[in-house]
Amino acid sequence: MHTSGAGETTDTAAAPAVPPPAASHRRLARSTAIFSLATGLSRVLGLVREVVAKNYFGVQGSVNAFQIAFLVPNTVRALVADSALSAAFVPVFSDLLEKGERKRAWRVASSLLWLSTLALGALTALFMVLAPWVMRPLYPDDHALLVGLSRVLFPIVALLGVSGIFVGILNSYDEFTVPALAPVAWNLAIIAGLVLGVPRADTSDAKLYVYAFSILIGTVIQVLLPLPWLRGKDGKLELVLDWRDPAVLQVFKLMIPVTLSLGLININALIDGVVAGHRIDADIAPAAIDAAFRIYMLPQGVFSVAIATVLFPALSRFASRGDIPGFRDTVSVGVRQMAFLLVPASIVTIVLAEPITRLIYQRGAFTPNQTPVVAAALAAFAAGLTFNGTMLMLNRAFFSLQSNWLPTLVALGNLFLNAVLDVAFAPVGTWGIALSTSLVNVAGSAALFVLLRRKIGRVNFSEISSSFVRILAAAALAGGTAFGVWTAIDSAVGRSLGGQLVSVLPAVAAAVAVYFGACFAFKVREMQALLSLRGRLRRA
Repeated sequence: MHTSGAGETTDTAAAPAVPPPAASHRRLARSTAIFSLATGLSRVLGLVREVVAKNYFGVQGSVNAFQIAFLVPNTVRALVADSALSAAFVPVFSDLLEKGERKRAWRVASSLLWLSTLALGALTALFMVLAPWVMRPLYPDDHALLVGLSRVLFPIVALLGVSGIFVGILNSYDEFTVPALAPVAWNLAIIAGLVLGVPRADTSDAKLYVYAFSILIGTVIQVLLPLPWLRGKDGKLELVLDWRDPAVLQVFKLMIPVTLSLGLININALIDGVVAGHRIDADIAPAAIDAAFRIYMLPQGVFSVAIATVLFPALSRFASRGDIPGFRDTVSVGVRQMAFLLVPASIVTIVLAEPITRLIYQRGAFTPNQTPVVAAALAAFAAGLTFNGTMLMLNRAFFSLQSNWLPTLVALGNLFLNAVLDVAFAPVGTWGIALSTSLVNVAGSAALFVLLRRKIGRVNFSEISSSFVRILAAAALAGGTAFGVWTAIDSAVGRSLGGQLVSVLPAVAAAVAVYFGACFAFKVREMQALLSLRGRLRRA
């Protein structure tokens, strides 16, 4: 293993050619569509995973200890591993590629890979020792189970640190499909572990350990899956620790605010779970919030994560070239696409929250009395869906500009506001925790818009607001249609699984048809872009 001084800059390869704008937009449209499909598949399988888990465990009892045990490593992972590391790494790696410093770019990636592995491995070992003192204050019951499960799950932090580098490299080369498919393998491994292992376990605690080990094995598979695609690039990872390279230091410098701005979202989730367990009902509230959150994240993962991930390298390149008009237009397109896809998803989810929850979860250990609790939280979460996606897009804009402290300050404000609102809304029940998250999303989006406008002069807000008003009107019609169709059918077919399929699916289909028709009538620009993309795909 080497250590050396500042990274070599002797690579004189020409900078990548800049594609024509039209070709670039077509490539981004294709990448977004493919990534959305791949991400959509992983999110659907994630929902299937949750259906299987809820069938075995429901949302009452010791599964709430499992939920807190998973939230802790998941929060640390968000702070120091995959998403945070990748978000800080992509702008630096892309900038080096853009300048033609290919060899140095790969050397920086290699150094970061080994540094993160060593640091997160040490952190994991430390947690194994300190777990009893870290975990017990977070949940009032089942302390032995809580500590044991957290020790099984915490190694995912180190594993996903490695994954952050792999995914960052692929995304910098506009490769999005394979990273999006890796969670598919993760979900399949967990589903297989649950189906094969849980029925053979003798006790409820043993069944939860099966769940935890399935997650750990799935994470190993997720990390290893992208490796073959790295071999086809114009460089390779090496056994090197060039920790004094300014680019390596720049990634860590950028990662501090990125860690806070991305990771604080997960700290909010941990605070939600802890407040719910201590101030509402430890026997159901943490797991019910998580069950609602999983449904809420389906459109978030399919649409907003796809858009933000695909546009992030393009934003980084525009920022590297100093092309502020191109940067501004790309941010505007991303925010409008978020609204076009998430506003109708938000409204339809709110009006159909209870039948959706019943259809997805209500079987096995998930009994009818648990459905209203989860549904109320789902509706409250859905109210902030569009603003959560907007924050994700605007965060990526600041990261591309390597101006990471501004969204970090917003995230810190969100953390404080979320904690205050959690405590204030806890007396109304589980859905109050979800409502506080939605209100925080609204406040965070507004703050980020103001700060970005100060940073780049303007943000095409008139175009964004014009599209949003039209989209909201179309989505309101779609939501009314969905509720009317479901109500008419539900009274006739009943509340069985088959009955809910017969009532919910036509309601959603009718809402989609009305939404697209209204968008066409209201001349929503994003609808025209969708029709244009469909035409290009037909010609292709």
